[in-house]
Amino acid sequence: MTAPDIPSLRVDLIEGIQVVRDDLVPGGTKRRVLARLMEPGYEYVYASPGCGAAQVALAYTAMGLPDTSVTIFTADCKKPHARTLEALDAGAKIMMVPFGYFSNVTAKAKAYVNEKRDTKWVPFGLDDPLFNELLVALIRSLPIAPPEEVWSVIGSGTLSRALQAAWPGAIVHGVHVGMKSDPGRAMVHQAPEPFPRDAKIRPPFPSCLNYDAKAWRFIKQFAKPGALFWNVAS
Repeated sequence: MTAPDIPSLRVDLIEGIQVVRDDLVPGGTKRRVLARLMEPGYEYVYASPGCGAAQVALAYTAMGLPDTSVTIFTADCKKPHARTLEALDAGAKIMMVPFGYFSNVTAKAKAYVNEKRDTKWVPFGLDDPLFNELLVALIRSLPIAPPEEVWSVIGSGTLSRALQAAWPGAIVHGVHVGMKSDPGRAMVHQAPEPFPRDAKIRPPFPSCLNYDAKAWRFIKQFAKPGALFWNVAS
């Protein structure tokens, strides 16, 4: 199986907002960084919420590396989320954990890593110093002038903190979607929908409905013309 290509960074002006179109990347923004970070010959292990996007990014990245695999631990359920199924289709091994509180899912995943050789643990949200450094460099490579105002969704907070580091002079807004997070200096808005639920107000472009799309209601209400929104995935 051949990994799908990663297109160049693209920014479109949509309804007066500069939108980073990483919905066009199979696996989204995090795949751009993982392609530079993951090494062949390892089994990467990640504990994921059922609707998490990082599991997809990891699976697509491993697809392009020899002798590399991804194992996703997630809560057991009767009907796996579409993103878990996409990760499965991209070659990931899915380990369903009964009594799937996220703390239990994480504990089972870490125990698995400790019992096996040639495994690498992937922290939640990919919040790792080298990943963060590469993400900041990616942000600075956007073919635009540094924006005055920036928006993103905050899950773990990894992307928002990278945006803050890349553009220290920008006003940064983050829409919190319910996971435990570190928002840095971002001005935080709370999405009204629970994390697994889809956004009630959706943007006019493909966006992850339980994640990035939840920022659009706040962008339409509060963002200045020309503000930048980082759309991580479809």
